[in-house]
Amino acid sequence: MEFGFTTAAYVVAAVLFILSLGGLSGQESAKRAVWYGIVGMGLAVFATLIGPGSGLWLLSIILIAAGGIIGWYVATKVEMTEMPQLVAAMHSLVGLAAVFVGFNAHFELGRVLAMDATTREALHGFAQILAHKTVVEQNILRVELFLGIFIGAVTFTGSVVAYGKLAGKVGSAATKLPGGHMLNAGAAALSVICLIWYFNTGGFFPLFLMTLAALFIGFHLIMGIGGADMPVVVSMLNSYSGWAAAAIGFSLGNDLLIVVGALVGSSGAILSYIMCKAMNRSFISVILGGFGGSAGPAMEIEGEQIAIDADGVATALNEADSIIIVPGYGMAVAQAQQSVSELTKKLRAQGKNVRFAIHPVAGRLPGHMNVLLAEAKVPYDIVMEMDEINDDFPDTDVVIVIGSNDIVNPAAQEDPNSPIAGMPVLEVWKAKQVFVSKRGQGTGYSGIENPLFYKENTRMFYGDAKASIDSLLPKIG
Repeated sequence: MEFGFTTAAYVVAAVLFILSLGGLSGQESAKRAVWYGIVGMGLAVFATLIGPGSGLWLLSIILIAAGGIIGWYVATKVEMTEMPQLVAAMHSLVGLAAVFVGFNAHFELGRVLAMDATTREALHGFAQILAHKTVVEQNILRVELFLGIFIGAVTFTGSVVAYGKLAGKVGSAATKLPGGHMLNAGAAALSVICLIWYFNTGGFFPLFLMTLAALFIGFHLIMGIGGADMPVVVSMLNSYSGWAAAAIGFSLGNDLLIVVGALVGSSGAILSYIMCKAMNRSFISVILGGFGGSAGPAMEIEGEQIAIDADGVATALNEADSIIIVPGYGMAVAQAQQSVSELTKKLRAQGKNVRFAIHPVAGRLPGHMNVLLAEAKVPYDIVMEMDEINDDFPDTDVVIVIGSNDIVNPAAQEDPNSPIAGMPVLEVWKAKQVFVSKRGQGTGYSGIENPLFYKENTRMFYGDAKASIDSLLPKIG
């Protein structure tokens, strides 16, 4: 009865997770999709707690309650600007959990194999499953837990480094140790040797040695990826955490963990591929840390950055008929989305055509800008993707760029030596007037200079994004 209920609950939870994932593809269905995921996870945890092999309920309840309280506290305290770091931190915990579960499965297998046949008959739960495995199944289990630990260890250190880069605690530039890719290849080769060693002996030392190698690979891979590619890294680590969970699901014989891990792993991989395509990056090269440096000397930039005040920007907006707003990470930092939403309402009330242009990798997390604009109640139908709106810039009167740099950088098209050469960007410089809301004259997160700021039709609207937009509101109309 217990097994039947758990299996049925897992099927329902899996369906809810699939519905949740599908619903997150649209802004209007996202809120409902989140609830699908919440209900599915609650059902999965409940079914696991009362299912076969359950026990230690008091400890389980205490740990679940502690985790829930910590999660609630973090969710209420973390700002949207810190969401990329939070996601990276969550991925590291998934990877670490996979490592611990894998080690536990190894030790439990050794404990069961050391028992005599009579003692094994009295076992229950996971130990009982291990006791009934044939020699072939035991070897398959070793491979499964080996892979789970390997992927989990790579995910753990990689996510910790990603967190450091996104939080500004680690430099965003691509950094490799002497030897570069050969060190990664050597660690990967050592891991393969350890797999063969572990498969034949079942000893702990090859498993431990592989874990050290995997921890190094995760650290060195992500350190070797430049800041411009960090949105892809976050998505890629999401995929890694999913595959780690799936591998451990095979080790534990947990069907739901396998399904959920496969969903997360495949969706993360697909999203990473889509983002790489949007950035004109090679998926394999990004994974291997192949980007972050230029191919030669950067093109010299002529001209100077010309500042403009709020009166000048307001006058241009009042005279314009078509306006496109390009949000970036600077808008998130300044928490200016509500002010931007209010500005949009005032401009649209005058009958002006106001739209938003969203680059696939705007911000430091996939969908970062979409979430901010949805939070500020910006209508979905005026939030356009890059492919939908890029051809409209030549017919646009005014473009307002708020805290964006790389995604509006013409060097991607004009400078073959630029680190972002060939990357599709929003062609804002083709509009009649461009106003860039920016704190100062520094470069963006990736450290790449932007010729847009020096073009004749561009004016720099210096200052905090929220304060700058707020100063425009009384002057519109």
